[in-house]
Amino acid sequence: MSRIGKQPIPIPQGVTVTLNADNSVTVKGPKGELHQKVDPDIKVEIKDGKVMLTRPTDQKRHRSLHGLYRALINNMVIGVSKGYKIEQEVVGVGYKAEAKGQILEMSLGYSHDVDIQLPPEIKVETRTERRSNPVITLTSADKQLLGHVAAKIRSLRKPEPYKGKGIKFVNEVLRKKAGKSAATK
Repeated sequence: MSRIGKQPIPIPQGVTVTLNADNSVTVKGPKGELHQKVDPDIKVEIKDGKVMLTRPTDQKRHRSLHGLYRALINNMVIGVSKGYKIEQEVVGVGYKAEAKGQILEMSLGYSHDVDIQLPPEIKVETRTERRSNPVITLTSADKQLLGHVAAKIRSLRKPEPYKGKGIKFVNEVLRKKAGKSAATK
């Protein structure tokens, strides 16, 4: 059996998990409500405060789907109970980030400012302190959407390998290149 797929998913206090007729799972909690359609081959059971997933055979497809849907449902349960948070740092002289509602305005060294309209499921905050880089904080209950939006923001100005200027995740370790070395005569 799949090591991930066979593990039961505990349902914390204040979270309700319901299985719908069209083989989709709905998870409701204090942070929101999430839905996930599950492949018809994977059987989902809710009993004794735990969610269990089983697969019909040991085919490669069933094994991969077993672990996948267990991980997705587990991420939904954690998301609606605790939530997810990603912090990104904007590194560079003159680089700025400012949140205005659901719009993130950034100055990234281009000839124009970059504005991003964020989905309503994601909350954004920006923090700029003296002598430090601006930090963008994204929070949401949906881990997939949060990761997608964070990757989209990072792709606007990836960290370059010489000085490290760009948008990077907080605590991300960048490998820097040496650059030009003086010519020896």
